[in-house]
Amino acid sequence: MRYLMVATLMLSLPVEFLQAKPSKVADRLENAAVVMYEIMNTPENSIPRDLLDRAVCVGIVPSQKKLAFFFGASYGRGVLVCRRGGNGPWGAPSMIAVRSGSYGFQLGGSETDLVFVVMNPGGIRKLLKSRAELGADASAAAGPVGRTASASTDVMMTAEILTYSRSRGLFAGVSLKGTAITQDGQANARLYGHIVDPKELLIDGKGDVPPEAKSLIAGLDKYSPRGGEAFAATQAPKQESAPAPKQESAPAPKQEGPPAPKQESGPVE
Repeated sequence: MRYLMVATLMLSLPVEFLQAKPSKVADRLENAAVVMYEIMNTPENSIPRDLLDRAVCVGIVPSQKKLAFFFGASYGRGVLVCRRGGNGPWGAPSMIAVRSGSYGFQLGGSETDLVFVVMNPGGIRKLLKSRAELGADASAAAGPVGRTASASTDVMMTAEILTYSRSRGLFAGVSLKGTAITQDGQANARLYGHIVDPKELLIDGKGDVPPEAKSLIAGLDKYSPRGGEAFAATQAPKQESAPAPKQESAPAPKQEGPPAPKQESGPVE
């Protein structure tokens, strides 16, 4: 009887889990939409439009919390959105979590909005790892700010991911080297009502945009309706065929000439 009760409890957990605190995920998406609107609504101090048009994905972490007492630790939860197929309309989002830490005597705390712009297909594929670290798994650099990206350095233009932060109204490109990004499977399950594969949402372009993300997608459509770079299909590993057996030619038949005529000596006189 006890085993039956345990099994019943285990089966009931996912239902209660999926129903738990759905408003937090909706609030996160709405806050991300507000962050994007406020940043892009100040062109002189925003993500350059021409740079955003080249991006394949955008990540937003509203109000990342930084707590510091003897050592610094930052954590936050946000959202990642990609263009369908890499160069189509903005698709269904995937929820993410970010973490970073630094050691040394610190005291205090703050909240910061983070934005990262994924510039090519290689960058997003690396972010889909179970745990991707900026600067180690994917190249990252502080992004440029302004109306255009004309003054960008070579490092910015070759980085897979460009990173920004906003704290107390100040928006700037910052280095987020060492920041770990993971897919938030629990939040995705709450948002979609079932377990989803982030790769299907972000790379394959599957899934409908949920109502909670409509404002965010509308904002991205407004600031960058088209652009990006097509995601190439993952190629299957090349199969090498076995070398063909060496064919040895048959030895050429030995050609024998006609027998030489026998020379007989005449009688000796």
